[in-house]
Amino acid sequence: MPECLRLPGAEAERGTIVTTPTSARMEEACQDLVLSQAQIQEVFSSLLAQINLGLGRVTNQRATVKCFPTYVKELPNGHERGRFLALDLGGTNFRVLLIELDDGDFKMESRIFAVPHHIMTGSGKDLFDHIAECLSTFAHAQHIEHEVLPLGFTFSFPCSQHGLTEARLAQWTKGFSCSGVEGEDVVKLLEEAIQRRNDVQIKVCAVLNDTTGTLMSCAWKKHDTYVGLIIGTGTNACYVERLENVELWDGSWEEPKQVIVNTEWGAFGSKGELDHVLTEYDREIDQHSINPGRQVFEKMISGMYMGELVRLVLQRLTKKGLLFGGLGSEELAEKGSFYTKYVTEVESDAPGDYTNCRMVLEELGLDNATDEDCENVRYVCELTVLSSDVARAAFLVGTGLAVLLNKMNRPSVTVGVDGSVYRYHPHVHRLMCEQINQLINPGIQFELMLSEDGSGRGAALVAAVASRTNS
Repeated sequence: MPECLRLPGAEAERGTIVTTPTSARMEEACQDLVLSQAQIQEVFSSLLAQINLGLGRVTNQRATVKCFPTYVKELPNGHERGRFLALDLGGTNFRVLLIELDDGDFKMESRIFAVPHHIMTGSGKDLFDHIAECLSTFAHAQHIEHEVLPLGFTFSFPCSQHGLTEARLAQWTKGFSCSGVEGEDVVKLLEEAIQRRNDVQIKVCAVLNDTTGTLMSCAWKKHDTYVGLIIGTGTNACYVERLENVELWDGSWEEPKQVIVNTEWGAFGSKGELDHVLTEYDREIDQHSINPGRQVFEKMISGMYMGELVRLVLQRLTKKGLLFGGLGSEELAEKGSFYTKYVTEVESDAPGDYTNCRMVLEELGLDNATDEDCENVRYVCELTVLSSDVARAAFLVGTGLAVLLNKMNRPSVTVGVDGSVYRYHPHVHRLMCEQINQLINPGIQFELMLSEDGSGRGAALVAAVASRTNS
């Protein structure tokens, strides 16, 4: 059986599995959160079918998993050199980085900028003007405003690429809804915004998403890295595919005859492929989201929705009289009040210790929770990610990884992983490994490797590899 070799850190050792509900009624009330092996197998088969549709020229249009070729063919060899800029947009924070590579050595200066809500939901012009302003502020602080440095742009939203420096936004995700961007080339929009300021000079060498950045970052150290995975605010995966299987490919057929494929698997389920595993909570989250019916797989997995799922479960159990004596609070009834970080905090309590759980409940206006309530809250939190037989978010991701590993059928693969859910949740790493081991082909060895600053370093590495191969 394949072995999962690397834990993401000390966090992976915290917690126990699984809390036992304090009553049969509680267990019965949460049963719809538990997936069966038959359901998991159906997810596996359906996801593989959608990936194959996404790779086909004729079938891509009807596929929910689009499998966009990224035009990144070369992986790092560890000998890249030079100074590079990187921009990283993928959520409510935006980063600008200056990265220096020197034959295996790595130095980085970076700054994080907020993306205010009115920018996330305003016009595309305002968004890219904000990005250009952040870049200008950083460049002046680093005294590089007069240098022309190669730049890698991490733009972590579904895009169809038409070259290494051309990517058209397919659709917004992660709470963004800026007008005038969908269908447009985001590199061109960035360059136009920089030209409007006319106070910095850049040369965009590559545009990529955070999964590609994660893969490239880990491949710099582990040359058998062929998969990049994000489990954070959203979820997505990319992998190295043989060109002969990528019918959408319209670039060079020179060696290497491979390309990183951006699956955009978060959209899986938008045509009903996951209806058999959706709960009433999933349907409510989807119905009240800004993109109903879209990004269904992502809504079942990612940190953006995990806390809200727990809140809905706790609210229903309270109304049934199974929690808090049937008396909730105004805070618990408020959409979005149960943050995803609360899930990790509750599960990090040692057995019989409810310190973190009580702190979370007090923030929700639930000051008089009993030990039994705390035990059941922990049980609910665990069920959103795991159960005694089958895991939910972690096992769904593990199922997806097994699909990719089996499809590539390489003897040894490192999977570069990043994102807050993987990085901080105490159980996700081990549970993903368990599910992969259930579905992977014999003879395949795999390792899950926590990426170190994947989006930033990866963007610089794509720019560095592009500069190296074009020189």
